[in-house]
Amino acid sequence: MPTARAYAAPSAADPLVPVMIERREPGPHEVLIGIKFAGICHSDIHTARGEWGAISYPIVTGHEIAGVVEAIGAEVTKYAVGDRVGVGCYVDSCRKCVNCLAGEEQYCLEGEIGTYNAIGRDGLPTAGGYSTHITVEEDYVLRIPDALELDVAAPLLCAGITLYSPLKTWEAGPGKQVAIVGMGGLGHMGVKIAHALGAEVSVISQSLKKQDDAFRLGADHYYASSDESTFEDLAGRFDLIVSTVSADLDLDAYLSLLALDGTFVAAGLPENAMTFGPGSLAGFRRRIGGTKNGGIRQTQEMLDFCAEHGLGAEIEVIPAEKINEAWERVVASDVRYRFVIDTATL
Repeated sequence: MPTARAYAAPSAADPLVPVMIERREPGPHEVLIGIKFAGICHSDIHTARGEWGAISYPIVTGHEIAGVVEAIGAEVTKYAVGDRVGVGCYVDSCRKCVNCLAGEEQYCLEGEIGTYNAIGRDGLPTAGGYSTHITVEEDYVLRIPDALELDVAAPLLCAGITLYSPLKTWEAGPGKQVAIVGMGGLGHMGVKIAHALGAEVSVISQSLKKQDDAFRLGADHYYASSDESTFEDLAGRFDLIVSTVSADLDLDAYLSLLALDGTFVAAGLPENAMTFGPGSLAGFRRRIGGTKNGGIRQTQEMLDFCAEHGLGAEIEVIPAEKINEAWERVVASDVRYRFVIDTATL
């Protein structure tokens, strides 16, 4: 059984530390991936610090994984040693429910098996991408196109698909007015993808400090939510609003920005319940939606789309010794726009 170097959280309060973990030898349909880069998602921090429920420690997080296939099982048909591949937010699902059969594995009715903080089919806890290796069923592995460098591709496995999925589901494209709320790890990918899809893109952020970045990445307009006139000026403007923030929002105010049949989609997860007056929906047949990430088929579609349009994440590559510092900077929103761990330094 191969061992891998990793960084793990020993408890909710302690900093991450180097550890050795065991990975499976590839089963008949599995591949062993040598991880080259792993993105840092705020979800890693929420989970490891016990903010989203009970955790079994130590935990190795990370679900934005890019690497190279190092070994394959005897019956693997999709990948060969040397292939450039990625792994996202889950590594398995029931494979038989209506959602899995429809290619929406992220909505598995039995619950998908997360890349970390879950129990795999082998009965052992799953461990994520802050490590040098991972073994995954071939059907839950993605092919990373040659046009994408592995470091900028890693965050696409969560941040990219989490924005691509709602933008495609609610048909962002030419003639559509799309607003991205928040200009962070998720939001900056939303700007890039919405622009590449052909929509007219606006960013709504707390302040104007990221305005230049937004325009550089493809935004047509930029507004500060702290400016009271923003909500007056933009009333009834947007066909689609995708919120990427985890802060509590005045939902009625944001719903007022939707046009007839417009949709507000929550991609970020605020700590508290989101409340609104029913009239905010009824007046213009507005809708509220939610989104998670994407199925394997759509995630591959996203990777191919990003390769075609030259879309990678805006990243800061760090050595493993700076993971704890990076976590604190993520919490402080001090990153533009995604930290990526160089796993060669683990």
